[in-house]
Amino acid sequence: MSTPVTIIMIEDDEGHARLIERNIRRSGVNNAILPFTNGTDALRYLFGGDGSGLAHKGEALLVLLDLNLPDMTGIEILRRVKESRHLKATPVVVLTTTDDSVEIKRCYELGCNVYVTKPVNYESFANAIRQLGLFFSVIQVPPAAI
Repeated sequence: MSTPVTIIMIEDDEGHARLIERNIRRSGVNNAILPFTNGTDALRYLFGGDGSGLAHKGEALLVLLDLNLPDMTGIEILRRVKESRHLKATPVVVLTTTDDSVEIKRCYELGCNVYVTKPVNYESFANAIRQLGLFFSVIQVPPAAI
């Protein structure tokens, strides 16, 4: 039996965060979603009190990451997660408005698992998130810190 996956959503736009969660739920995903509106709080949670990432040993995490945050870039969060001995296997899905090919390449080079550009149109955005939710329902996620 696999460990339930906790989705760590790092998104500073509250409207986008609500839309993302609502449409992930509509796709049938009932996993816990922990929302963070800035990188500092998200990193504090991911790396735990001692900063090692061991706080989540044995837990299956998936990071849903916006690149444009108020206190740091999503690139910095991605880099820190993928450089961490204990969190590097954690899937990171970048979901952002940035469609610059240089940024996309950089994210994949740093270890992002999936890069999705947020559609500008509301219906297209909602549909893209529902499809992402369907993807979440079938992927396998390893436990952290093994």
